[in-house]
Amino acid sequence: MTTTAPVANPRTLGLAHYAARGVLEHVLARHGTTFQQQIALRAAVTADAPQTPDDLVAQVRGSLKADPADIRATLDELLANQLLVSDGARLRPSAAGHELLAAISAETAPVTARIWGGIPDEDLAAAGRVLALVTERANAELAALTA
Repeated sequence: MTTTAPVANPRTLGLAHYAARGVLEHVLARHGTTFQQQIALRAAVTADAPQTPDDLVAQVRGSLKADPADIRATLDELLANQLLVSDGARLRPSAAGHELLAAISAETAPVTARIWGGIPDEDLAAAGRVLALVTERANAELAALTA
């Protein structure tokens, strides 16, 4: 019996995305954190310097295509939870914010290894090229729709 792998298309891409996101959302829920909070906090943690709220909104919007007002509300939640702190007109992650991301990363690392482990490098490279092209084209289409 011969089976063929599914062809990459919008459905298989979506199914993979939501399966992986479901795993992450499960971990985030245990930490009382939402997906958007984690994305915003990660943007602050990985920045070279404290960011303005507008900078963080732009970064999160670039990743999630979320409404700027919703992202600002997320930043307010992170400030209220003391995961971000004000540094003048800029925001920076607090020690608690760094600790939360470290805990989430530690918890997801073994799961990520099981999900991605054993996939040949050449398959990962091909998938990376295709996904980068799909992202580029989708971003261009979204820009045209919202212009």
